[in-house]
Amino acid sequence: MLEVKFYKTVDDTKLKFAVIISKYEGKWVFCKHKERDTYEIPGGHRETGEDILYTAKRELMEETGAIDFEIKPVCVYSVTGKTRVNENTDEETFGMLYFADIKSFEKEIHSEIEKIIITDKLPDSWTYPLIQPKLIKQAEKLGFL
Repeated sequence: MLEVKFYKTVDDTKLKFAVIISKYEGKWVFCKHKERDTYEIPGGHRETGEDILYTAKRELMEETGAIDFEIKPVCVYSVTGKTRVNENTDEETFGMLYFADIKSFEKEIHSEIEKIIITDKLPDSWTYPLIQPKLIKQAEKLGFL
């Protein structure tokens, strides 16, 4: 069983990753990893000693090629349980959810991402179908989308 919870804040040391709901010219921006056939919201793990906002900016740039953007924190969220096949934990892990309005991209993506899509609709094939749609709903509920 997978559980997603939302928080206003937690101790900064608990934040392990940043996820960035992104739009460009009013359309959604999603990533396709080179090793998967699904789409996901840009994001990734925090490096040792890294500020979580820096993590969000770095991951957004690496995974989408965004070079000019405005980014805002939405909320803290946590996940407990199975997130993907063969990935199961009873530990509650915390991430910071952001929203970014992308103004421009560079031509190449420098990461494990094969491509990005810019679309009017949410994907049918999510990498994390039990998590990422909930993040979007929470951002909508809080007035970010």
